[in-house]
Amino acid sequence: MSDDEIIREAREAFELAADSEAENRREALDDLRFARLGEQWPERVRRERELDGRPCLTINRLPAFIRQVVNDARQNKPAMVVHPVDDAADPKTAEVLNGLIRHIERSSDAEVAYDTALDFAVTGGFGYFRINTRYASDDTFDQDLVIERVANPFSIYGDPNGTAADSSDWNTAFVVDTLPKAVFEARWKGAEAVDWGADSYAQLTGPWLEGDQVMVAEYWRREPVQRSILALSDGQVVEASVYAAQKTMYDALGVSVVGRPRQVASHKVTQRILTGAEVLETVDWAGKYIPIVPVYGEELHVDGKRRLRSLVRDAKDPQRMFNYWRTTMTELVALAPKTPFIGRKGAFETDSAKWATANTQTHAYIEYDGPEPPQRQSFAGPPAGAMQEALSASDDMKAIMGLHDASLGAMSNETSGRAILARQREGDVSTFHYIDNLSRALRHAGRILIDLIPKVYAAPRVIRVLGPDGTAGAVAVNQPPAANGAAAQLGDIEKIYDLTIGKYDLTVASGPSFTTRREEAANQMIELIRAYPQAAPLIGDLLAKNLDWPGADEIAARLQAMLPAQLKGGSAEAQQLQAAQGQLTQLGQALKAAQAEIAALKQDQAQTARRLQIEAFEAETNRLKAMRR
Repeated sequence: MSDDEIIREAREAFELAADSEAENRREALDDLRFARLGEQWPERVRRERELDGRPCLTINRLPAFIRQVVNDARQNKPAMVVHPVDDAADPKTAEVLNGLIRHIERSSDAEVAYDTALDFAVTGGFGYFRINTRYASDDTFDQDLVIERVANPFSIYGDPNGTAADSSDWNTAFVVDTLPKAVFEARWKGAEAVDWGADSYAQLTGPWLEGDQVMVAEYWRREPVQRSILALSDGQVVEASVYAAQKTMYDALGVSVVGRPRQVASHKVTQRILTGAEVLETVDWAGKYIPIVPVYGEELHVDGKRRLRSLVRDAKDPQRMFNYWRTTMTELVALAPKTPFIGRKGAFETDSAKWATANTQTHAYIEYDGPEPPQRQSFAGPPAGAMQEALSASDDMKAIMGLHDASLGAMSNETSGRAILARQREGDVSTFHYIDNLSRALRHAGRILIDLIPKVYAAPRVIRVLGPDGTAGAVAVNQPPAANGAAAQLGDIEKIYDLTIGKYDLTVASGPSFTTRREEAANQMIELIRAYPQAAPLIGDLLAKNLDWPGADEIAARLQAMLPAQLKGGSAEAQQLQAAQGQLTQLGQALKAAQAEIAALKQDQAQTARRLQIEAFEAETNRLKAMRR
């Protein structure tokens, strides 16, 4: 396709996506301005009240509800877990993939990307993060995968024809961005600085983008293709491209192609960077998914359109009511005139100057005329109806969002700990669909990573992996056998893993972080020791490992050394060695017992012979005595 054809196709796809998302984007922008920026009074009402000198207060309670949902997800972070699927997959390689994904998340600050996407989903109805590649360092050709945050969700337009809950079936996507003209000209020398025609985006972002800016668009396109797979002599089935990239390793292993290649259906993803006039770049993406992951709020399909709703969408009217009644109460109390003095005509002629300033100044005394002193009229106070309406509006907000006082950490009618936990759990259940949608997004992101890892990390290299507790390690991957000896010298590398073999699936587990689970385990162990003190010598080393003391590891090692031999170690080899040592000990004890028994028998025989000699001697002596007589 020529550049003109590509741009024409992209414009048609972009207009369709923009029309489909127009209502969602308008509502989301209004939610953001209302809940985050506090723009909660209608402009006409605000202007009229300001001209009249009347208060126009905004007491924004919505951010507390938003933070309750977002921070709950931060405390219970979803985690990707890789599992082997077919017989060519290796459980140990699945652990390596888990460690590699943790390293990708850690090195690219994926937590920020997840939290930003969820925050926008709760506040506006949708958020995004994306997966990209970058060079591992400035002096290498090796690439790493990264997870990037999308700071502006309005810059992304998805496929309007996608129906999957996680949008894994997107065939088109756009990322609209603006660059300073100087940056644009430095990156694409000679390119014409013509804006991409995104009127809907410009309307949402405002007129500040006009001037020394150029708008460009990433156009992602996924289309069906045929790919070749090969059957190898060792029983593996791999893509022809993977075999070509790893041919040296397969030749070293003595693995060859068996039979003819087979064509299967797959997808090809292409990224193009466009202006309004030309195609600036074209990149053939390695994976089969568009690497943009949406995190949705509440999803509805009405009249054939997808409607995305935020947590605060239905709570805006109660918030407006709360602002109005609190402003009314403030106005009645603070702006009400001072209650005047009431007296007969002429009563204020004496010290008239003091009487005129009695509402604003303090005087030691004020004289009056007449027999009766003037009296103040008592202030009725703020109307009870306004206070009740403000409380009702506050309760309406809680009821609409399903987050009551206990969920927000405030005191309520509950008195027992069980009742408070039950109310907090109700709040978590009412908003759990936002956290569950984040888990769906991470599951799709995990599929993208599993699809990309064998292609991005296809070359022989040593990669960094992280354990569940954050400990780092080095693993050699895709190394031919001849390089095993050299790779083993790079550190604690025990095995060479091939990331291009086997199929793997992914699940997402939600729960507290490793640090939180470790602290909880330590608390439970302490409670167990209190209830059963005899367990302290047996689990003392495990308790020390889960504590954050300085030197806790050394304490654990010393306590472990004091354990009985049968509780040390855990591997099969260690258990077999301990069993053999036990058998040798038993044989030695049996041998000592046999030797003792033999010695006892010998002693009994000697005593019997000695007794016989004595008896014979006594008999001989008695015979001689008898002869002398």
